[in-house]
Amino acid sequence: MKAIRLRPLDKNDWYSVSKIYSEGIATGIATFETEYPSWEQWNNKYLSHGRLVAVLNDAVIGFAVLAAVSKRIVYKGVAEVSVYVSEAFRGQHVGERLLKMLIRESEANGIWTLQASVFSENKASINLHLKCGFRMVGVREKIGKLKGTWYDNLLLERRSEIIQ
Repeated sequence: MKAIRLRPLDKNDWYSVSKIYSEGIATGIATFETEYPSWEQWNNKYLSHGRLVAVLNDAVIGFAVLAAVSKRIVYKGVAEVSVYVSEAFRGQHVGERLLKMLIRESEANGIWTLQASVFSENKASINLHLKCGFRMVGVREKIGKLKGTWYDNLLLERRSEIIQ
């Protein structure tokens, strides 16, 4: 088995990324989305930088991306992170490697604050973000309803120590 490597995500990765995203949807605690979008919808949602995939033996096993939190110029350095790992590779530090690389990439592109909105039930994701320097800044109670159930999201953020 080859080592896991990280590289930029491109359109050719969409099939694999959409399958991993679908696995996240199926958990019921990764996103409020109920089906994966088209490449065009997905591509328009995320920043052009800060798109990574984890690859093992030429197969995409995880991805991490950045989305702008606002179009207002004062928030140009604030982005929301999303990290997804294929079910077969969860618990093997793939998400940690992706998030750490995403942090470096974000800072290289002028991002001073990263934020994540995580279901309170998603303990693995909460722990991942805390391990990578995020801190809890709030709880968004009953922020969304999925299949008849209200869910809270924890708001986590990480302020760059490089960009002042």
